[in-house]
Amino acid sequence: MATDGAPAVTDFSAAAEPPATSAVSESVVAQQAMPAFRPGLEGVPATQSAICDIDGRNGVLTYRGYPVEQLANHSSFLETAYLLIWGELPTGEQLRRFEYEVQMHRRVSFRIRDMMKCFPADGHPMDALQSSAASLGLFYSRRALDDPQYIEGAVVRLIAKIPTMVAAFQLIRKGQDPIQPRDDLSYSANFLYMITERVPDPMAARIFDACLILHAEHSLNASTFSARVTASTLTDPYAVVASAVGTLAGPLHGGANEDVLTMLDQIGSEDRVEAYLERAVAEKQKIMGFGHREYRVKDPRAVILQELAEELFDRFGHDHMYDVARRLEKAAESRLGAKGIYPNVDFYSGLVYRKLGIPRDLFTPIFAIARVAGWLAHWKEQLGANRIYRPTQIYTGASGRTWLPIDTRSSGAGA
Repeated sequence: MATDGAPAVTDFSAAAEPPATSAVSESVVAQQAMPAFRPGLEGVPATQSAICDIDGRNGVLTYRGYPVEQLANHSSFLETAYLLIWGELPTGEQLRRFEYEVQMHRRVSFRIRDMMKCFPADGHPMDALQSSAASLGLFYSRRALDDPQYIEGAVVRLIAKIPTMVAAFQLIRKGQDPIQPRDDLSYSANFLYMITERVPDPMAARIFDACLILHAEHSLNASTFSARVTASTLTDPYAVVASAVGTLAGPLHGGANEDVLTMLDQIGSEDRVEAYLERAVAEKQKIMGFGHREYRVKDPRAVILQELAEELFDRFGHDHMYDVARRLEKAAESRLGAKGIYPNVDFYSGLVYRKLGIPRDLFTPIFAIARVAGWLAHWKEQLGANRIYRPTQIYTGASGRTWLPIDTRSSGAGA
């Protein structure tokens, strides 16, 4: 034992043979050093962003610090898009200029229209939109990601032309020529005009505009993550949006509002709600329009959409499926509320779109029209501090195998 002032003596011979309990295999050490695997990257921060914030416990959603309720009540979609992409609310002059630039770029090349006429009439509008959005890269092939004018031009083109593409395919697949945009109509009114072939009621256009605001951005969801990964390669913004559209088309991301209407049709009437819910819970079926990975309370967008739906019904006539939806929400709250399962943004949006005369298979393309603003905001933010995404993996396959001549192999996979 060392005394005060005397150097300690280390017994290296003892240290050379650690106790049996501390012997750890190399594989265990490797496992301990390996980062935890989380399927779907749930809860794993993949970026830092100043665009959108979600407080899922209290049901608060903000764009650039502004509550979404304020934007839905007081802003317009184009003003909100400007806010998301450039970080601040525009001045009056900035907004007028932005609106004018979007208005002047609504039309699409006749070559794109001719291409769309070659698409199968029974093809899904999301596939048509993905192809059409990607084709813009052929017409605007210059890539200058460090040029502010290039950035602004790409933003304007995509926000302006995506609605025109959706509306054009809607009429083309019916055997009609697309309707040209009208410069005297607002962004939302013009889209409704192009798909319904009539000028919409101002109230309907306002409600649709609010719907676009509510769907414009929602943090790092699957399609936005896809957009940022694609953007990190420094490809053009048209490829970024096409990538995001393809991701949104998946049934686990976009399209749930279509499924909500299908579910409500299956239920049929209020008196069948409880039996449907009991069976769905017992069979562990997904109840469409309920639950969200981010929210433990009712989605704040669903709250606003329900109010918008009631406005529409008061003005243009009631939809008895709304009564079915309300009763289902009430019944589900008593059964599932303790688990944090409440209506999400999709639960009432389909009812709103149906009342506006929008076909069901256009619900997800409309989601894309709105979300382009968020995708472009994330594209621009990614360019500001870019590092290409390259996550790691945990390999679970075979090892130590030796190639065999084909005549010595037994039946393999897929045989």
